[in-house]
Amino acid sequence: MKRYVILGMGAAGISAAETIRRLDPKGEIVCVSAESAGYYSRPGLAYYLSKELGERSLFPFTRDDFRTHRLTLYQNTASQIDPEKREVIFRDRKRMKYDRLLLALGARAVRPKEAGTDLDGVVYLDSMAETQRMIQKARWTRSAVVIGGGITALEIVEGLQARRVNVHFFLRGNQYWNRVLDSTESIIVLNRLKHDGVTIHTNTELEKILEKRGKVQGVITKDGRKIKAGMVAFAIGVRPRTEVAEASGLEVGRGVRVSQFMETSAPGVYAAGDVAETYDPVSGGWVVDSLWPVARDQGAFAGRNMAGHPTPYQRRSPMNVTRLAGLTTTIIGRVGSGPTEQEDYSIVRGESETWQKMPDAVICQNNFEVNRIRVMVGEDHLLGAVVMGDQAMSMPLEELVANQVNISPIRDQLVQPGARLNTILMNYWNTWRKQDAV
Repeated sequence: MKRYVILGMGAAGISAAETIRRLDPKGEIVCVSAESAGYYSRPGLAYYLSKELGERSLFPFTRDDFRTHRLTLYQNTASQIDPEKREVIFRDRKRMKYDRLLLALGARAVRPKEAGTDLDGVVYLDSMAETQRMIQKARWTRSAVVIGGGITALEIVEGLQARRVNVHFFLRGNQYWNRVLDSTESIIVLNRLKHDGVTIHTNTELEKILEKRGKVQGVITKDGRKIKAGMVAFAIGVRPRTEVAEASGLEVGRGVRVSQFMETSAPGVYAAGDVAETYDPVSGGWVVDSLWPVARDQGAFAGRNMAGHPTPYQRRSPMNVTRLAGLTTTIIGRVGSGPTEQEDYSIVRGESETWQKMPDAVICQNNFEVNRIRVMVGEDHLLGAVVMGDQAMSMPLEELVANQVNISPIRDQLVQPGARLNTILMNYWNTWRKQDAV
């Protein structure tokens, strides 16, 4: 009987456990979590903060589910693995044998180096415990500063607003999420935030956090402005938790590098989810994804391979459906402009590095108030798309991009100024589906 040890109880770890149990009914599966909360929906933390979800709703996998799948739960923190002895070594020096091991340790919010980031009142939307701490602080805080430019920063802004906190939103540049959204999309988001009472500070960077008796009292910006606040929230990016892999001599890039079978450089050791770095044959480079659907997908592939069913991971065009200032927004494939020379090439939670790639493409767009479609048109297929507001085109565009459907017959129509993208693309998608079905 094999023993499968899974380090990490996020989406990738649970997906792997479910897959292994389906393929190996008799094997022992041990799920190791460093958090006392165990498995919960990390994307759901934003809705917990905004009071749209109760705490109980964050736990989609109950204790009964663990018993049904015969999963053993173990709370501890791994520090290293010994691939030769096939052992996990924990911080308390305890050891655990394994036959197959999965690193599903996720990613951690980047902790900035500015003075004062260890004060009471500095918060992150990074875990159940930290989110609960933010909610507790919000009860007594009248004003907060949120620093960051991606999905998580916006989730914190909206969550704190829902808890009646006055929010100052610091953006390093003059746009929101400028690596992924274009200027029009950014303006739509920022205008909606301003309408809702958020104070936007563009081209603004933090110089120092002010304190009194160990608690946050406000901030000073690099241009000398002083803003009173009882809370400072950071959402400036995430880094894969590669410490265990590095301490164990595994190959590590931005994440833990894996083969097409999700196996690391150490035989019998696999990685999946936010911690993993996979090879993308389309771009010819290594890519980190911090997306819930991708984590589930990678976990399932890792589980199949761990259970002795060799299955190469097929990386699909990254897609995510999120909410930006109340607008449902779907992001597919390559749509961004990449970082500027002054920025680090980092990733935020809920994002794929692929989104940041600058495609060699013609940009076509339709914009009707808040409903917007932007399509990146390559030589013979679509490279990416952003759908903001009305989501009727989301599934057609995802299928056209993911399947690299040849769009040569309609390319000239798409690139015409004022082209009705919705009609052209919907008709072509319907035609393609009928032909594909035949």
